[in-house]
Amino acid sequence: MNRLEKSIDDLMESYNVYGLVNHAGGANLPGRESVEDILRGLDELIFPGFRENGGLDHNNLRLITAETVNRLARKLIREVEKSISFSARNGNFSCGSGGCHAAAELIVENFFGELPRIRQSLALDMKAAVAGDPAAKSFEEVIVSYPGFSAITVYRLAHFFWTAQVPLIPRMMSEFIHGRTGIDIHPGAEIGDSFFIDHGTGVVIGETTVIGRNVKIYQGVTLGALSVKKGEGGRKRHPTIEDDVTIYSNATILGGGTVIGRGSTIGGNVWITASVPPGTVIYTKTGEQAAKALG
Repeated sequence: MNRLEKSIDDLMESYNVYGLVNHAGGANLPGRESVEDILRGLDELIFPGFRENGGLDHNNLRLITAETVNRLARKLIREVEKSISFSARNGNFSCGSGGCHAAAELIVENFFGELPRIRQSLALDMKAAVAGDPAAKSFEEVIVSYPGFSAITVYRLAHFFWTAQVPLIPRMMSEFIHGRTGIDIHPGAEIGDSFFIDHGTGVVIGETTVIGRNVKIYQGVTLGALSVKKGEGGRKRHPTIEDDVTIYSNATILGGGTVIGRGSTIGGNVWITASVPPGTVIYTKTGEQAAKALG
């Protein structure tokens, strides 16, 4: 037992030296389990009846919706308050004269006000999935079984909190779905409507990526950054993908100045670090990368 006592003493010393203790004695950080539970509740709210074992009683849909909104709002306010309190302590957020609780309430109210618009975007994403994948037999199949659509759903939720300057929670949301699907979409990316990820495993979309409307990408695609220094984190580091672009599996597109022009097709396994004009096809041929313009 003496060895255990020494281990405890050593642990306490490491806490003093290295920190990494979740603000003991002060405001705590948002809880991972709480954020995951909120995500599951939001999923039920966005797609009523799809995540439950029993059928939804449409006669009570308004009552069920109201109960769900109020329950999730209470949880979200607590977690957002923790997040912005953390940011305020570090000098990165001002909670205003009303304090961080009032600021959290306003953010959460704005979030629920945006949910109808988020559902509209997701409806367009779902239509793009059915139109773009011959294997998709119905909208319902996409909702219940497509990992790409699940990742896009969580991205659109997390992106709201990112734009509201709420720290921690957006990344926690994106990493939750990343672990489930293998699809890594940074919540800071800007992604237009009618976005479709087919298969999806291994897709990486970086923080400053901009994606237009009606874009389709396949598994293994990386929209990433060229090597940059830590101090350059505030500038655009990831590519821009314009409208109506298709990017096939394992293509890698890097750099903040790289623009893939509207209507282009990027073949599988290519490596791109320079802009591509609109209407271009990039492909590999006998081990070399080639391009042609669509006439």
